[in-house]
Amino acid sequence: MAQQQLTLPVTGMTCASCSIRVEKALRKTPGVESAEVNLATEQATVTFDPQQVQPQQLVAAVEQSGYGVISEQLELPITGMTCASCSTRVEKALRKSPGVLEASVNLVTERATVTIAPGVADRASLTAAVEAAGYGVIAPAADEGEATEGEDAETLARRSELADKRRKLVVAVVLGLPIFVLAMARDFGLIAPWLTGQAAEMMRQMPGASMAEMMKHIPARDDLLNWLFLALATPVQFYAGRDFYVHAWKALKARTANMDTLIALGTSAAYFYSLWLLIAGLPGHVYFETAAVIIALVLVGKFMEARAKSQTSAAIKALMGLQARTARVLRGGVETDIPLAQVRVGDIVLVRPGEKVPVDGVLTQGGSAVDESMLTGESMPVQKQVGDSVIGATLNRTGSFQFRATRVGKDTALAQIVRLVQEAQGSKAPVQRLVDQVSAVFVPIVIVIAVVTFLVWWLVTGDAVQAMIFAVAVLVIACPCALGLATPTAIMVGTGTGAQHGILIKNAEALERAGKIATVVFDKTGTITQGQPAVTDIVTDGDAGELLRLAGSVERGSEHPLGEAVVRAAHERGLNLAQPEGFAAIAGHGVQATVDGRAVLIGSPRLMREQGVPLGGYEAAVERLQGEAKTAVVVAAGGQALGVFGIADPVKPTSAEALAALKHQGVQVLMLTGDNRRTAEAIGRQVGLAPEQVIAEVLPEMKAAEVKRVQGEGRVVAMVGDGINDAPALAQADVGIAMGTGTDVAMETADVTLLRGDLRAVPQAIQLSRRTMRTIRWNLFWAFIYNVIGIPLAAGVFYPLLGWQLSPIYAAAAMAFSSVFVVSNSLRLRGLRLEGPQQVKPLEGRPVRARTA
Repeated sequence: MAQQQLTLPVTGMTCASCSIRVEKALRKTPGVESAEVNLATEQATVTFDPQQVQPQQLVAAVEQSGYGVISEQLELPITGMTCASCSTRVEKALRKSPGVLEASVNLVTERATVTIAPGVADRASLTAAVEAAGYGVIAPAADEGEATEGEDAETLARRSELADKRRKLVVAVVLGLPIFVLAMARDFGLIAPWLTGQAAEMMRQMPGASMAEMMKHIPARDDLLNWLFLALATPVQFYAGRDFYVHAWKALKARTANMDTLIALGTSAAYFYSLWLLIAGLPGHVYFETAAVIIALVLVGKFMEARAKSQTSAAIKALMGLQARTARVLRGGVETDIPLAQVRVGDIVLVRPGEKVPVDGVLTQGGSAVDESMLTGESMPVQKQVGDSVIGATLNRTGSFQFRATRVGKDTALAQIVRLVQEAQGSKAPVQRLVDQVSAVFVPIVIVIAVVTFLVWWLVTGDAVQAMIFAVAVLVIACPCALGLATPTAIMVGTGTGAQHGILIKNAEALERAGKIATVVFDKTGTITQGQPAVTDIVTDGDAGELLRLAGSVERGSEHPLGEAVVRAAHERGLNLAQPEGFAAIAGHGVQATVDGRAVLIGSPRLMREQGVPLGGYEAAVERLQGEAKTAVVVAAGGQALGVFGIADPVKPTSAEALAALKHQGVQVLMLTGDNRRTAEAIGRQVGLAPEQVIAEVLPEMKAAEVKRVQGEGRVVAMVGDGINDAPALAQADVGIAMGTGTDVAMETADVTLLRGDLRAVPQAIQLSRRTMRTIRWNLFWAFIYNVIGIPLAAGVFYPLLGWQLSPIYAAAAMAFSSVFVVSNSLRLRGLRLEGPQQVKPLEGRPVRARTA
C-alpha cells in the first residue's frame, strides 16, 4: 500500500527541544518513514505506512511524549448505504482522507463519526471523500446551526428517502404481482389456451414432458403473454430497481462491489436474457417475472428493514421528545414566552404546575415537587427549594417557582445524555471487527461463486439456461446486509434501553466488557452509604422529641458534620429550635450552650467522663452503638445524662438488595473503604458481606492499586464510585461505573454512569449487557449460517441429492427475510424487563403541554 502523509496540530511546545522530542517520538513509532515538526506553525508532518501504523497511534506517540494533539469530532449523515460492504467502503474512504485521525461508520444510524485534525480536514473535504466513494452526505441548510438544525435537515432528507422507497415499492408490487400470478397460471396451463395458440398445441403434443421443457419449445413471437410480461417488468426493472443500478455503478467506479451489485447482476441476467429471446424470436422460456419479483421482494425487505431500523433509535427520539418547545422568562420585569433556543444563561425562568422545566438551573423563588423519572428513573417526585438545582425536561408537579438558567442548549443535562447515547450507539463493539473483515470480501467472493456455479452447471448439463438460474439464485440469496446489521442494531437498542432505565453506557466496547464482569468493587462512602452522617438511633428514658429539640438548638451554631446531622434530624421532625446562648465548642470532643435556661453539654462519652457526668444506664447503649460502627453522642443537662444519639453514614435502603442481586448473577462483590476494620465489617454485615469481602483502611490514592490487585487474579473487574478520589480506580477498572449523584470527574472517567443513586442499577447494567451480547451472538449466528447454507443451496450443491432446485424468487424472499429477522431480533431488547425498579416510560401517561418549559 502507498505511503500516507498526515499533518498533526501539536500543543504544548515552547522551544526547539520540544519540537525535537516530538520528532523523535514520532520517528520511533514503527511504520513511520519520516517526521518533521515545525515549531512556528506548531504542526508535525508525518509520512507513514498505513499497514504498520494508524493515525491514532501517531497521536498516542505525541501524547506519550508529553504534548497534545488538537482534534475535532464531526458527524456526517450518509446516504446510499445498503449493506455492510457499503459502510466498510465509506469508512475506508474517510480514513484515507488527509487529516482524518479516526473514522467509524454505523450502518443502522447511517452516520459517520470522524475525528479530524482541524485546519487539515473539514466537513467539505470529508464530504468529497464520501462522494468519491459513491455515496452522499446530507448537508445542513445554509442558515441553520450544525448541531440542532442540521438534524432537522437530516430528518427531512431521511423522510424523503423513505417516501421514495415507498413509491418504488408500490410500483414493484403493483406491477410485479400480476406478472407472478400470470406466470404461475401459464406454467400450470391455466391460461395458455386463451393467450397462446402454439403453447396450447404444444401441451397437447407433449403430455409427458415437464412444463419447463415444453416452454423451451414455445416460439416467443407467438406468445402474446411474453410481451405483456415485458411491458409490466420494464418499469419494475428500471424505475423501481433504479437504485440498484445507480449504487452498483458507483461501486464499480470505486473498484468494489456491494449488495446492489448482486441484485443488479442477478435481475439483469434474467431480464436481458428474456428480452433477447423475445426480440430475436427464439424459442424458450422467458424470466421477466423472476427479475420483477426479485426486485419487489428485495424492496419489501428493504422497506421493512428501514422501518425496523428507525425503531432502534426510539430511545433517542423519546429523550429528545422530552424537551419543551418554549420557555416563559422574565425580561424587563415582563413575562414572555420565547422559543427554547433563545433562552440565555442567567435568564429568570417561570414554571407553573404541570409544566416542564425548559433548561437546567437553580431555584431562586418558590418550591415544588419535580418528577425526574424520565431522566433518572426515580419514581418519586423530588422536593425542590430555593438553592436546589432543577434539570431541563423534568416535570413540575405541584407548586410554581422561578429559577435562574445555568445551562442551556448543548450544555443541558438532557443534551449531554442524548449525546452520550448517540456516541454509544455509533460506536463499534470489538466483535464487529470480524464482521467488517468478512464484509469487505463478501460480495466479490459471492460473484466468483456465481460465475463458477454457472460454468460448472453449463459444462455438466450443457444447459446454459439452467446454469443461469442457479447463478442468479446465488447472486440474489447472498445477504451481506444481515452481517452488517447484526451488531449495530443490538448495540443501538441495548444502549437505548439502558438510557430509559437511567443507565448511560459510554460505548459499545464498555457494553461488551460489562457482560464479562466477574468482580464488582464498591467504594463505601456515597456509594453503598448515603455519603453524609445522619441520626440513626435515639436512646432516652424521656421524650425523644424533646431531647432532639434540645440538642438541635445547641448544635445550630455548630459546623461539625455530626452537629449538622442532629440539626437536620430536628428539622425533618418539624421541631421548633430555640436560640442557644453562650455557645462554645470543645475541640475534638463536643459543644456546650444554654437553652431555655438549661446548661446543655453534648459530646463523646469521653467528654462526659472528663466533665464528671455519669452515663448510668446509657453505658450499655453507648457500647451497642459503637459495636454497630456508629458514633455515640451523649446529651447531658444539669450534670445528668439525658440520652444518647447514634450517628452514622447510613446504608442506602437498596444497597443490600443490589449486592444480593449481583451474587445471584454469580458476580463476586468487594467493598473498599478507608474506615478501620471494625467499622468496615459492621457496614459489610448490613449489606450481607463477609469479612473477607471487605477491604478496610485503604487510602484514597491506593484504591486503584487494589483494583489492579484483583485484576491480577485474572478477573474482569468493575469499580463503582462517586467521588473525585474514585476517578483513578474507575479508570483502572475494566469497567468504571459512576453514580450520577457524584462528581463530574468520576462520571467523565467512567464507562457507565447511573443517573440515579440506586445501586440496583449495577446488576441491571450487567443483565442488559449480557442480554445484548447474547442477541448479537444469535444475530451473527443467523447471518453466517444463513449464508453458509443458503449459498450452496442456491448453487445447486444439493440438487443431485434432493432433486430440488431453489428458485431465484424464493432466494430473494429468503434474502429479504434474513435482514428483517436480524433487526427484529434486536428490537426484542426493547421489551427486556430489567430486574429491580422499572422506570416510568417517558412518553406514557397523560400528555404534558410543551408550551412552557
